Amino acid sequence: MLRLAPWLIGTLLVGPILAGLAMAALPAFGYLPALGGDRFSLAPWRELFAQPGLARSVAISLASGLVTTAVSLAVVLLFLAGASGSRLDDGIRRLVSPLLSIPHAAAAFGLAFLIAPSGLLARLVSPTLTGWERPPDALIVQDPWGLSLMAGLVIKEIPFLLLMSLAALPQLDPQRRVAMARSLGYRPTLAWLKVVAPALYPLIRLPVYAVIAYASSVVDVAMILGPTLPPTLAVSLLGWFNDPDLSRRFMASAGALLQLGLTLSALASWWCLERLVRRLGRGWVEGGQRRRGDLVLRAAGKGLILLAGTTALVGIAGLALNSLAGFWRFPDALPQAVTLQHWQRALPSLAGPVTSTLVIAAISTLLALGLTLAALENEQRTGRHPAQGRVLSAMGLLYLPLIVPQIAFLFGLVVVMESLGTPPTHGLVIFGHLLFVLPYVFLSLSEAYRRFDPRWSRVALTLGATPDGAFWRVRLPMLLAPVLTAMAVGLAVSIGQYLPTLLLGAGRVPTVTTEAVALAAGGNRRLIGVWALVQASLPLVGFLIAVGLPRLLWTHRRGMRGSP
Repeated sequence: MLRLAPWLIGTLLVGPILAGLAMAALPAFGYLPALGGDRFSLAPWRELFAQPGLARSVAISLASGLVTTAVSLAVVLLFLAGASGSRLDDGIRRLVSPLLSIPHAAAAFGLAFLIAPSGLLARLVSPTLTGWERPPDALIVQDPWGLSLMAGLVIKEIPFLLLMSLAALPQLDPQRRVAMARSLGYRPTLAWLKVVAPALYPLIRLPVYAVIAYASSVVDVAMILGPTLPPTLAVSLLGWFNDPDLSRRFMASAGALLQLGLTLSALASWWCLERLVRRLGRGWVEGGQRRRGDLVLRAAGKGLILLAGTTALVGIAGLALNSLAGFWRFPDALPQAVTLQHWQRALPSLAGPVTSTLVIAAISTLLALGLTLAALENEQRTGRHPAQGRVLSAMGLLYLPLIVPQIAFLFGLVVVMESLGTPPTHGLVIFGHLLFVLPYVFLSLSEAYRRFDPRWSRVALTLGATPDGAFWRVRLPMLLAPVLTAMAVGLAVSIGQYLPTLLLGAGRVPTVTTEAVALAAGGNRRLIGVWALVQASLPLVGFLIAVGLPRLLWTHRRGMRGSP
């Protein structure tokens, strides 16, 4: 049975995406008999290109993907170069998981409450430094250039790229590389950037591509922080798809293919940028400069990572403050009264979405964990690394659901399910979440599983245990900490899913995320604060359990608490 796990994972990751893309392509060219499209036509494309503001929507989406990725990657590399081995390095490493657990929508709301004209920042400096007695008339959140959207994405993508980099660094032995460069007279930061960064980037290329794809096609964050007239292409697509006029499904399908082409263009542009940086960077690496700019780069790395982390944490604190605030006039830094009325009003409507969220997240995560453990155990027993197999022949398969824009294939997947007569139920939403939870669970657990010392299992086998017994009684208990961490990551990913829940659930499966994003148009900060804080708290509970449960179970066995 274990041999089927890699094939099942490959089919699960590839099949729905290909089916979704195929069923998005047919209506894009006018063919969808269920809606009267019985012949191929270019009319959907003509209607799409006639939409006002389409060029600007495409440009903002493309810029969002490239700028977000470039800034996030630069901050991560500068931080690793300038703070490796320091107290700040240790502190940020401990914060990576909590920061990563914050859903994108909650982080976006936190940033919006922070930088809005009447937000916390403006209140803290007014009127002493600004003279403002009223909020300034400035369009900061949902600005037409998408700058607030990019800022919100950068805050969330930095922890992701940092986690991927930290997982890849042990393969490079960075300390030895830097020590060699230091012996030649290079300052620490320059040494790291010249000898470690070029070797690290190929190992995190796929995560970088995933960031590009996500940032260029994100929906929930764009609805909260992105421009509105016109919105980003992905947000426009969602509006067309949900339009009561079903004939607009044809144009929405054409737009889905345009979104796919936009993301591919962003990836191609980044690939060209890689070649340019490699050519220019070779001259810099070989130039022999050993000291110039070291202090500036080190300060930038530490300062930018602190700014991003502090912004995320203060934003969440702002959500909590707004959820408890009574009367709060501008420019008061703090509300005049604290009240629980907003929580009392929201609690009756919170129960259903919270329960639905936890059920969907738990089942999708457990399914993903089961498939991941089966595939990794099969790998250990056969001695074959996935790169040597034919099913999971490359890590690219795991990144396929992350690199292909969600909105590009979920439209088609909805059409497939409607054609099969599958109703929008919790089961269908769980299936959709599994597509995105599985890659994260696999990537989170695979490194620890492969580094597990096989001699423990061999000892169990020599004592008469079966291979299955060695797995359940030796390997799994010793890997409890990384397994729980992978589950916490899976729960966080599922809780933050917006588009799969909305489309596959047809709006009939409410979760905390869908309800919180729906409140964005209302502008009620107190109510948004309650829902967004609940959304941010649920994944954090998973990480607290992942950290605390091994310590509780292995109280007298220190080496088992964080067993790799």
